[in-house]
Amino acid sequence: MTAPGTAPDNDIPAGDDGTPRSSRRVRHWLAGAGVTALAAVLGITLAVRGGATPACAAPPTGNAVHKGKASFYDAGRSGGNCSFPGPPADRLYVALGASQYSGSAACGSYLEVTGPKGKVRVMVMDQCGGCGPSKIDLSTEAFTRIADRSQGIAPVTYRAVVNPPLDGGLTFRLKGGASKYWFAVQVGNHGNPLRSVEAMGPGGGFRKAARQSDNHWTIEGGIGPGPYSIRVTDVYGRQATATGIRMVTKQVQRSTATLASASPTPSRSPSAPPSPTTAPAPTPTESVAPTATVEALAGAAAPLDRPRC
Repeated sequence: MTAPGTAPDNDIPAGDDGTPRSSRRVRHWLAGAGVTALAAVLGITLAVRGGATPACAAPPTGNAVHKGKASFYDAGRSGGNCSFPGPPADRLYVALGASQYSGSAACGSYLEVTGPKGKVRVMVMDQCGGCGPSKIDLSTEAFTRIADRSQGIAPVTYRAVVNPPLDGGLTFRLKGGASKYWFAVQVGNHGNPLRSVEAMGPGGGFRKAARQSDNHWTIEGGIGPGPYSIRVTDVYGRQATATGIRMVTKQVQRSTATLASASPTPSRSPSAPPSPTTAPAPTPTESVAPTATVEALAGAAAPLDRPRC
């Protein structure tokens, strides 16, 4: 007789080796579960080390209004995770959580933040490590415009500023270490979030650059010694091309191209790429602003290729 609660020894047929099949199944399941768990751990580790952005990550765009909370901090002279040379002159900036920072996709765009005391326009300059999807971190100067500093944290709403008015045109800054063999550029003063950056060296065609988490766009293998033509497209499809960008690292080069102007030049056709002007290479002693052409491929406030969550 079998003790209560104990399965009979002969209840489960044995396999060829005499091991009950149920035991073998349990061992196989445990082994499979162990592999799955290990894969999950490795996946998490790789994601952390690779700096993967959250699923459905995207910067604020269009007319959507976000409701959340704001705190404040002081970045000092730093340009934040966006790697800017420094904060904006008015020191009105904001750090976003990982999902809205979106691997630097939000860098250089603007938000209008409304709090208990009023509104302020801020530039995205940084990533906030402790901020969730509905939390933002304002500069101290920005926070005091929309709430009392003594509050510490204030309820806010915020939205993207589409085509914000800006002083001057696009700026370009080649990263330290960039050369004719490795192209790396930072685009500034664009206003709207960027969708793509393409660059062309002398005698070549446009090549697409890859966005990096430090807000630089790189092309492996390089595109020659320059000067370069750089074509920039924002999330709304507006496009501008600057030419005469020199191979000078860590120096801001200004252009007359703009993506955020109130009255853009209409394009010849929605699919036609702009024709960059040709600029002679300046001598080392010249101080020449790059020339530019600009096209508006789409003027609507609805961004292109918006993630579907």
